[in-house]
Amino acid sequence: MTEASALPGQPRGGVISGPATARAWCVLAPNPSPMTLDGTNTWIVAEPDSDLAVVIDPGPLDESHLRAVIDTAERAGKRIALTLLTHGHPDHSDGAARFAELTGSSVRALDPALRLGDEGLDAGEVITTGGVELRVVPTPGHTGDSLSFHLPADRAVLTGDTILGRGTTVVAHPDGRLGDYLDSLRRLRSLTVDDGVATVLPGHGPVLNDAQGAVEFYLAHRAHRLAQVETAVEAGHRTPAEVVASVYADVDRSLWPAAELSVRAQLDYLGEHGLIEG
Repeated sequence: MTEASALPGQPRGGVISGPATARAWCVLAPNPSPMTLDGTNTWIVAEPDSDLAVVIDPGPLDESHLRAVIDTAERAGKRIALTLLTHGHPDHSDGAARFAELTGSSVRALDPALRLGDEGLDAGEVITTGGVELRVVPTPGHTGDSLSFHLPADRAVLTGDTILGRGTTVVAHPDGRLGDYLDSLRRLRSLTVDDGVATVLPGHGPVLNDAQGAVEFYLAHRAHRLAQVETAVEAGHRTPAEVVASVYADVDRSLWPAAELSVRAQLDYLGEHGLIEG
């Protein structure tokens, strides 16, 4: 068995649900799958001495999970005052409207269709609720509306699906674009180098204790996959399905439909940069 400290990002062992940093708790949604790993991580973020909390990604429309999030906050003496979404995929956002009903909180997101209330989210915006500070970091690529949230006081970043606690994420073509995704990874790398971010609080999977290592792994992985796709095309594999069968031959076939989305994004990227013929 490989030691967790030897894996990319140094994933934290043990149960995923529970306290992760001084200001962040995870409540794991009961929706495990090959795409969601152990399930969706719903994050409760608050200052230790505050009675107000922010929830990031309420998760699926699962009444027991939504109430578990509220109960977790209330046991800590906190009321949920604001809900934020990292992006609009259903496993992160479907429960948001019901959660807003249960808590009376507004829902803020980049996509206006997901908002409940008048306010959206802007790049670089600083959100302060109950004293806890969250900075909005645009990280499109997995989807066009993907955001991350920098939690400076804990030297942490909540990444949604941009960086996962295990494995790698999908560039969900056509909404997701590889060029945007690479730029987002570089933006997150700058947070680790310039702002001291050390911990990744992902949307799925365990907490990562080595944020910079995780970002570097993701950048290297994407470069490697891109080179493989280019080689596959040069070898005569023309359709996305053919490229997937060649490049992802060692990957569980249940993940091939998701892999095809990433391959389509990679083919677009290679074509836009003149690396393959359109």
